[in-house]
Amino acid sequence: MDPETAMELVKHGATLLFLDVPQYTVVGIDTQVFSVGPNFKGIKMIPPGVHFVFYSSSSRDGKEFSPIIGFFIDVSHSQVVVRKWNQQEERLVKVSEEEEGRYSQAVKNMEFDQHLGPYDLSHYGDWKRLSNYITKNTIERLEPIGGEITVTCESTMAKNTPKTAMETTLDEQLRNSKFSTSTEIPQKRGCYYTSIPRVIKRKGIPGEQLTSLNLDKTELLETLLEKEYGGFEDSLLGELQFAFIAFLMGQSLEAFIQWKSLVSLLFGCTEAPFRTRSQMFTKFIKVLYYQLKYSLQKDRTLEDTGASALLDDSWFSSDSFLHRLCKDFFSLLQDASVVDGDLLSWARKLEELLENSLGWDFQQKSAVDGIYFEENDEYAPVVEMLDA
Repeated sequence: MDPETAMELVKHGATLLFLDVPQYTVVGIDTQVFSVGPNFKGIKMIPPGVHFVFYSSSSRDGKEFSPIIGFFIDVSHSQVVVRKWNQQEERLVKVSEEEEGRYSQAVKNMEFDQHLGPYDLSHYGDWKRLSNYITKNTIERLEPIGGEITVTCESTMAKNTPKTAMETTLDEQLRNSKFSTSTEIPQKRGCYYTSIPRVIKRKGIPGEQLTSLNLDKTELLETLLEKEYGGFEDSLLGELQFAFIAFLMGQSLEAFIQWKSLVSLLFGCTEAPFRTRSQMFTKFIKVLYYQLKYSLQKDRTLEDTGASALLDDSWFSSDSFLHRLCKDFFSLLQDASVVDGDLLSWARKLEELLENSLGWDFQQKSAVDGIYFEENDEYAPVVEMLDA
C-alpha cells in the first residue's frame, strides 16, 4: 500500500484507542487477533460500520487467559472509540466525555499513530459475509446492559440447560480458570435474544393439528417474523449472525444456544422454503454457508495466542444436531416438486462444503446422491428462477 493511500485510510477510518492494556492480553476485532506488546495502544484504519471487539486478559507469563469479554460497535468515518484498562476488574472501561474528546483529538493529530496496529483489510471480506445483516438496530435490540458479552455472566443459565460435549468442555474451562468469574463481577443479564419455543403448545386444537404444527415450523416462523421482527426477514438473519459471532469470537454459551435455536427453527420449516419464504431461505443458507466455511478454516481460532476456542470436534461430528438438520433439509429439497434455483444452488454449495471439509455423508436411500439430480431424471424437482 502506498503512503498516500495509507494516510487516507488512517484519516477516514475509525480508531480503537486502548489505554494501559497489560502485555500479553489478547485483543481482537472481527476476524483478527492481536497479542498486546509493550507499545500497543489500539487499532486504526477500521472501516465504518458494525464490528465485534473482544479481549482476554492474561497472567503475567502469558500462559493463562481469562474468559473472553466482547462487545459490538457501529462506528462512523474517523470516529475514535476510547477504552481504558481497569486493573482491579481486569477489563476495559469507558472514559469520561471530557477524556474521550481529548484523546480523540490526540488520535486525529497522529500522536498515537505509531502505537496503533492497522486493521487488515484483506480480512474485511470475511467479516462482511459474517455480519452483513447486523445493523445498529440489531445491536441495540440484542446487546446486554452495558454492552459486554461474556460467558462469566451466563454460568447460572448454563447449569440449568442440557449439555453437549462442547458445552461441558466450556464449563470445565470456566471452573479451572485461575481468573475470577463471578466474585469480582456483579451479576448481569445476558443478551436480549428472541425467545424461540422448542415445542409448540396450544390449547383447544385437535392433537393431529398440533402435531402438524410441530412437524412444520412454518407457522411459528411467520408468527415470530410478525411479532418479534416487525415483518422484516433480515432482522431475524441479523440475530442469527449476531449470535454466531458472539458464540465464535466471544465464546458465549448463551449465544450458541440461540444460534442453535434459530438454525433449528429455520430447518424445521417444510413449507416456507418452497412456497412463502424461498428468498429468505436462500439468504439463510448463504449465511450458514459462510458461517461454517469460516468456522472450518484452520487458522480461525484463538489457539495461536493461547486462548482456547469454544468449538471442538464434537460440534462437527456426524451425529451432531447440525448434521441431522442438514440431511433432513437436503432430503426435503430432493423430494420437492418445485425449488427456487438460487436456493438449490446455495444448498448444493453448503452440501459440498460439509462433505468435502467434514466427510459428512448425505446420501439418500434412493439412487440419487444428496440433492444432485441427473438432467433427464423425471423425478427431479422443477427448478424455478424467481425474480428478485
